[in-house]
Amino acid sequence: MQRVEVLKGSTSTLFGLNGPGGLVNSITKRPQDEKFGEVYTSFGDGTKEAGFDFGAPIDPDGVWTYRLTGLAKNGDQGWDYSNDDRLYIAPALTIKPQEGTSLTILTDYYKRDGTGARGLPSGANIDINTFLGEPDFNRFNTRQTDIGYQFEHEINEDLTFRSNGRYSHVSLDYAEVYGASLDPTADRIAFSTDGLSNRYAFDNQLQYDASWDGVESKTLVGFDYANDNTREVILYGTAGPLDINNPTYCGLSCITLGDYQNWRVRQQALGIYAQEQLTFDDRWIVTLGGRWDHVNTKADYYLTGTQDDNTDTAFTKRIGLTYKITQNFAAYANYSESFQPIVTPTGSYLSIDGALKSQEGQQYEVGLKYKPDAFEGLFTLAYFDLTQTNVPTYVTPILQKQIGEVGVRGIEFEGKAAIADNLNLTLAYSYWDAEIKAAGASSGNVGNRPSRVPRHLASAWLDYTIPGKGALGDLTIGGGVRYIGQTYGDDANTVSLGGYTTFDAAISYKVTKDVTLAVNATNLFDRKYVATNYYGTEYYGDRRKVVGTLKYSW
Repeated sequence: MQRVEVLKGSTSTLFGLNGPGGLVNSITKRPQDEKFGEVYTSFGDGTKEAGFDFGAPIDPDGVWTYRLTGLAKNGDQGWDYSNDDRLYIAPALTIKPQEGTSLTILTDYYKRDGTGARGLPSGANIDINTFLGEPDFNRFNTRQTDIGYQFEHEINEDLTFRSNGRYSHVSLDYAEVYGASLDPTADRIAFSTDGLSNRYAFDNQLQYDASWDGVESKTLVGFDYANDNTREVILYGTAGPLDINNPTYCGLSCITLGDYQNWRVRQQALGIYAQEQLTFDDRWIVTLGGRWDHVNTKADYYLTGTQDDNTDTAFTKRIGLTYKITQNFAAYANYSESFQPIVTPTGSYLSIDGALKSQEGQQYEVGLKYKPDAFEGLFTLAYFDLTQTNVPTYVTPILQKQIGEVGVRGIEFEGKAAIADNLNLTLAYSYWDAEIKAAGASSGNVGNRPSRVPRHLASAWLDYTIPGKGALGDLTIGGGVRYIGQTYGDDANTVSLGGYTTFDAAISYKVTKDVTLAVNATNLFDRKYVATNYYGTEYYGDRRKVVGTLKYSW
């Protein structure tokens, strides 16, 4: 990735169908205006990897530029019978025929051969690396191919047109045996999915910038369209029993599978949106946004010969106000809404309420932002109140129903600063007061905290660079801590999981101007902890992982 953007809070008015908590925008690598490159190799726990990333202008005038990124990895997830092999290649081309006009073509192919999650029955006193599935029926393999474009043209100094599009093809081959218990005579569960998905997405927009009498205006209007077509064949059955204290695997011969779901789902989503941002006297910033979505979802069930055909529409709004108390200190308030249809088969598979209703959310937020003059840094403090309706939850490992309403109020603090020469600090803390406000038929859960939602989260990172002298290069040493507070494994709050703290560390040395040697460690002290408990199965967090990387750049 070139960078990862985290947009907190509802962003439906601009980006369409998503939840009220926000979204993560992962941006693949774009061509650059200057020649550059790097090659690297990494080796460590569960990792043997090599990769490259290089690009340059193709012609003397820089009208055509390219970039080629790739990697190959042979790895595992840190336990027996696990796999994490990857292959990635991403060519990119940018054309700039004139100032203010550009077209970037982005393509990539990503292959990952992996395995699923690793769980142990609650109360099992065995090594957490013990494999309780079947080696011959243990894969989570995906293939993804993307091709897309980004076009931008400045019609004049005030008006800009942008158009983005992408086609994605994804395939899934998943097979797993799970559900081993303390009873050595009990059958396990076998589950497999063979799936294909094709997606077309387009977004077109106009931006008009203007200013008059101390007022600056940015007006954005656009429409987007997405077409998803997914085909899945899902099998479900049993596998022979397993003694967790002395595992003896029985292979494919002990696995019995039957039809679970065979379906195709097609979804078309059209959105029309507009946003206005006004800045008064460089102190007051007002943001107003609105969006109308029209979503049609059709599901064909080949086992029963039936079909669902649902159409949903929504209008979402956003209003925000920022006041710059000084040039370094600002206060803001924001209200936003979200809309997110859910695609889940009806009937005996997954949903017991019929077709699931679209999720809708509201968020109120107020906060402060401070950027000091004395050093490079940014500090933010926010209070938010977020509510979401029609939240799905599992009532058994394979059946879902919708909770009426879930609310989360909380405080978030973030700080990033260069507090001294060569010394950098990053801090974050969140307090989440989450509550099930309405639970439909499961009224006994009202007032409980939703499963897997902690009340406290915190992290910190500090790094220091020792400047090189003479033949010695720069040496950077860093360390950090992550804390996740107590959670519940179920909405009934009957399974409590304690909080846990892990430590990370990194060291990087500039061998020469172009050569860097780095060692990164996560969960440095190899803390063993249960990350979640799902219907009597405990899932442990990642153990210690240490990886060294040698990189040559030019």
